[in-house]
Amino acid sequence: MFVRAIYATGDPTKIDTAIRAMNTEGRDLLEDRPGYRGASVFVDRTLGKLLAASWWETEEARRNSDEVLRERRAAMLDPFAGTLAVDNYEALVFHQIQQPQPGGGLRLTRLEFDPMDTDLLADTFRTTVIPKIETLSGLARAVLLVDRERGRGLVGNTFVDQASLAASRAGQAAARHEGAAKAHVTVTGLEEFEVVHTDVRGD
Repeated sequence: MFVRAIYATGDPTKIDTAIRAMNTEGRDLLEDRPGYRGASVFVDRTLGKLLAASWWETEEARRNSDEVLRERRAAMLDPFAGTLAVDNYEALVFHQIQQPQPGGGLRLTRLEFDPMDTDLLADTFRTTVIPKIETLSGLARAVLLVDRERGRGLVGNTFVDQASLAASRAGQAAARHEGAAKAHVTVTGLEEFEVVHTDVRGD
């Protein structure tokens, strides 16, 4: 699958306006598009960050959908968003144990790597990282997204509730350290979000 990720920052007191727009108008615009496989919305209410991801069967479906949504994006996120970034990724791993629920937690790890090591990264994530994080209580989903050309990626681990997210920090830190060393990646960022909505169909 292929993913378009929207990352917006703004006034925390206005973030609920953006959430409502993404969960109503945003979903309505997406659901009728060919190749649509679901979407997710995550927020950090304290700092004022919103991460929205839409999932597509093919790269072409993702690209065609963006032609429709590009002009509407800023309006949907107004008046919350002060900054807005859009990135595209390929989903190399989608490992779901149970369906994440609203109120759960997402830990997002940002990666940089040599594009020639993309396959090594995917193999390491499947064979080293997932077996370790599967033992963490409350894990719902683990995904690996990459931009092969730029050598950048995201690891998203979603937990059933905020307590499980907090309790997993030490365990995931150990898995992250081992995985990064084996896959020759650099961790460039670590963030946590609240799950607002997710209905991705990974089958």
